[in-house]
Amino acid sequence: MMITLLALATTTVTKVAQSGVDMFFSYFDSIKFWKDAGFSDLFNTIITGLLIVLIGWAILKFVVKGLLKVFLKAKTISDLLGEYIVKIVYVVGWILLILTFFTHLGIDMGPMITGLGVTGIVLGLALQDSLSNFFSGFMIILNQPFRKGDYIEVGAYSGTVKSMDLICIQLTTFDGKLITMSNRVIWNAPIMNYSFTDKRRVNIVVGVPYNTNLIDAKQVFIDIINSYPEVLSDPAPAIEINELANSSINFVIRPWVRPEDYWMVFFRFNGEITQKLAEKKIFLPFPQMDIHIKD
Repeated sequence: MMITLLALATTTVTKVAQSGVDMFFSYFDSIKFWKDAGFSDLFNTIITGLLIVLIGWAILKFVVKGLLKVFLKAKTISDLLGEYIVKIVYVVGWILLILTFFTHLGIDMGPMITGLGVTGIVLGLALQDSLSNFFSGFMIILNQPFRKGDYIEVGAYSGTVKSMDLICIQLTTFDGKLITMSNRVIWNAPIMNYSFTDKRRVNIVVGVPYNTNLIDAKQVFIDIINSYPEVLSDPAPAIEINELANSSINFVIRPWVRPEDYWMVFFRFNGEITQKLAEKKIFLPFPQMDIHIKD
């Protein structure tokens, strides 16, 4: 195995060196040609080459804008997929423009292309993380576990998907922070999408003292939930006793809302529940311990 790897490395280095020699002589011949042709011919060649690049850039820009419009109108293609394809087209387009420019100058790009092909294995090993991010991004786009604007949770991080490129994804949090995560990290972690459906359940736990009239406490919860227009009637909210804890009887309140109304209902309920219970002479319990002293 070691001998095979050494042989492969030796062959690769030899081919790379030969390609480098070929490129050197190609560039030397081009410089010699420019010197013999004169300054005016060289100037005209460079100007026409730049014009070709400028025209190609204008065409590439037009194609990119056209693709964006098509992808925005297509219902079967997500925004992330459209942006991903457009960025690949943009990068490939510029590579072709650069190759065209040097070819127009009389530089033989064949040895360079051959050298890049031979050194692909070496570059692949050196840039394996970047390549992994690229292919992970492709898998994310292909499977579409989330779309642009979705609120997702990946590992210990959560936020709204802002953008995605060939290497990373950017999330914005509720407190205005920007999180940048590599595609490889996201694809290798469980992805929880809170915007995948049109309904989301709010889970709220409220504890009441053991001497509380449970019927009155439950009615307070029902009245609060029914006063929220954001709460959906189907599925119906669930309000039941969830746990007999050490210092309290815990109710679980589970109304269904649209994803964009989740936090508004959650915060409003927690802000009102103390006062509403106090109006019924029900006060939230706190942890307590009875100590009995014996002589």
